[in-house]
Amino acid sequence: MDKPTLSFLERYLTDFDNWKQSFGEWDIDPTLIVDEDRMEEVFSDLIQRFEGNYPFHHPVYAGQMLKPPHPAAWAAYAFAMSVNPNNHALDGGPPSSAMEKEVIAELAKFFGYGKEYLGHLTASGTIANLEALWVARESHPGKGIAFSENAHYTHERMGALLGMTTQKIDVLEDGMLDLESIDVTTIGTLVVTLGTTGLGDVEPLHHILHWSMANNIRIHIDTAYGGFFHTISNSTLIDNSAWNVIHEADSIVIDPHKHGMQPYGCGCVLFKDPNVARFYLHDSPYTYYTSDELHLGEISLECSRAGAAAVAFWATLQLFPLQQNAGFGPIMKQCRFAALHMHNLLVESSKLNPFKEPELDIIAYFPIPDQNKVSEISKNSVRLFEDGMRNKEFYVSLYKVPSEKFRIKYPEYEADEEIVTILRSVLMRPEQSTFVEELVNRMENHL
Repeated sequence: MDKPTLSFLERYLTDFDNWKQSFGEWDIDPTLIVDEDRMEEVFSDLIQRFEGNYPFHHPVYAGQMLKPPHPAAWAAYAFAMSVNPNNHALDGGPPSSAMEKEVIAELAKFFGYGKEYLGHLTASGTIANLEALWVARESHPGKGIAFSENAHYTHERMGALLGMTTQKIDVLEDGMLDLESIDVTTIGTLVVTLGTTGLGDVEPLHHILHWSMANNIRIHIDTAYGGFFHTISNSTLIDNSAWNVIHEADSIVIDPHKHGMQPYGCGCVLFKDPNVARFYLHDSPYTYYTSDELHLGEISLECSRAGAAAVAFWATLQLFPLQQNAGFGPIMKQCRFAALHMHNLLVESSKLNPFKEPELDIIAYFPIPDQNKVSEISKNSVRLFEDGMRNKEFYVSLYKVPSEKFRIKYPEYEADEEIVTILRSVLMRPEQSTFVEELVNRMENHL
């Protein structure tokens, strides 16, 4: 197969080494010198150990939200890591800090925020959500947060960490959130997930906004996984109702280390109101001296942050703009095509059934059992999951559903157990748009 070439990288690393040498000659301290034979021995062992990984790079892997970054991203990351910039204060990495501000501006524009906003990259989506909920707590003192039963577990955990009241609300049969169950006297912020990490559900932000405004409830959007699908929200491939009003949210979290093709260590939080910067106010006796411009550490709960993450994402956005018909748009279209194609194959299959139609690129399904019992579905799902990995033919994941909810869609099955385990595939590699037929065939051959 064709592979993206990185032959140019050696030339640019040489140029960068020349810059390093421009400050004058120096000798590396002997304590840092490693025996070359020992280095080869360690890296030989490292390569052998890495062969124990699942094939995240290959379309045969359709399990969890795991995939290697784009070669341009890891090359830029490695390039920047040769000096290891720190994007806390501007003197920790002036160029990488500037690049971070540029990518934040791109994301703010992408989501429809105006010229005034606040945001920065984070070490993860978890930390990004922590900051968003911390600002929620400071904005509505004494009030808690609410989120749906399908929201990521981090919200409940971060709420507890922040000492906030949390309320988990039901998702109704039509996909609506049970807003009437929310105690508006104790809740100040509602988390709305656009692309749940379970099944990729897009919660109905467009139906929620009027209610939230009427009740003075802030809206935080967790689109850590789904955010890059906004590039195709005006196409016919996905329902754009929620995406068209995302700019009305008070804060947004997105993870470039998922569909943004970045190495781990790259999340992002954005705030619509730049005045939330007041909650971050602090000073330090030894930083923030090199410039009167805003230092990123002045608007972040984290201190040291990898400037290389900003460099890698900046380079990626130069090559893959956030557009529908160029850059990220065509990539996201292929992921969406993969899910739609696989759903159609499952509808036609005599051995597998889809659990529900996918909203993005995550699809759930189950083996059709001989007996109409959910326990048989669970048993067959686990067996198929294990068979695929054991034989290195396919890699999928498992997903647990309350039997009562499963029977809403499939009432013919007896709920002889409270939980039914089904199969789940995350189709986040564009190559899977042409591979899913082979993937389904391999699974069917084990049934």
